[in-house]
Amino acid sequence: MIFRLTEEQVAIKEATREFAQQVLLPGVIDRDKNMKYPVDEVKLMSEMGYMGMLIGQEYGGMGSDTVSYAIVLEELAKVDAASAIIVSVNNSLFASGINKYGTEEQKTKYLPKIASGEWMGCFCLSEPEAGSDATHQRTTAIDKGDYYLLNGTKNWITNGGTASAQLVIAQTHPELGHKGINAFIVESSQTGVSIGPKEDKMGIRSSDTHSIMYNDVIVPKENRIGEDGFGFKLAMKILDGGRIGVASQALGIAQGAFELSCRYAKEREAFGKPIAQHQAIAFKLADMATDIEATRHLIWNAAQLKDADMDYSKAAAMAKVFASETAMKHTTEAVQIHGGYGYVREYHVERMMRDAKITQIYEGTSEMQRLVISRDIIKGNLYDPITF
Repeated sequence: MIFRLTEEQVAIKEATREFAQQVLLPGVIDRDKNMKYPVDEVKLMSEMGYMGMLIGQEYGGMGSDTVSYAIVLEELAKVDAASAIIVSVNNSLFASGINKYGTEEQKTKYLPKIASGEWMGCFCLSEPEAGSDATHQRTTAIDKGDYYLLNGTKNWITNGGTASAQLVIAQTHPELGHKGINAFIVESSQTGVSIGPKEDKMGIRSSDTHSIMYNDVIVPKENRIGEDGFGFKLAMKILDGGRIGVASQALGIAQGAFELSCRYAKEREAFGKPIAQHQAIAFKLADMATDIEATRHLIWNAAQLKDADMDYSKAAAMAKVFASETAMKHTTEAVQIHGGYGYVREYHVERMMRDAKITQIYEGTSEMQRLVISRDIIKGNLYDPITF
């Protein structure tokens, strides 16, 4: 399969690369060290259109194709993975679900504010006792006739402290299991919504991650997305798209670490020559380049399947598991290539190694991705690449 970027996609890639270098890079170490949310940088990303890439143009978004979206996330994550995940959650996990499945009233009310950056969105699925097993939702949304009464706790919510609107998954009919789950748009300012403290994380430290608690929150009936019982199916469809976003983030982390390693290996000398000329280092760089290129093809394949409105669930899972493990493996190698310098903040790769780890966990662990892939294979759907 041959991937050729359009002139527009090349322009987006170059503009985002320049933005990341000029805007995100200067303060990235300080933001990571002090867990500082990138307030000014997010505002500028909104002005660039990144916060509404997957929102239709009729609602103020860019209406971008998924390949362009993946390119943007890769370029952002090469410099600052935390900023990339802020964009990813806003688009993939909040806006895209409303953009595709919401009512016209929901789209008109929320999407222009999200696209402009006036509001931020978040996705509330995980709970203290419902992570990979998302069917066991303990957060409840009891039907009270004219409204739903929402109670429960969500955790590990990216954008949780900055979001003005939340897409919340909750159980309405426990006797129906996952078929009784619904999805709701909840405004963070509503009475009964409370935000927990910011999590002190190993990586992506400048993005905000919080628990969110709901105590008798009144949710209007018109804020439910889809038919009664559509919530779990909606969440799974949203996560398929989110996995392309996380895979792109992981790719950017790996690519950024690779570029820094190449530069360092060409400059650092040992035993009379640059360490890049020593086979031990040269082979590491070769493995990095090969895995990164394979990752990019997996991501763009999933993105093109999504844009063609074809089944991309397995392709997204393949891209996500391979990208996240490539990022973890090769950021570790990047630290090794840098030696002692790789262990200090100034050279960036130690941060990239810490940032890479979460890509194996959120939006479906590597184990869950393999479950998705293997189930499809066992059904008899052997992998057959699509040629466009």
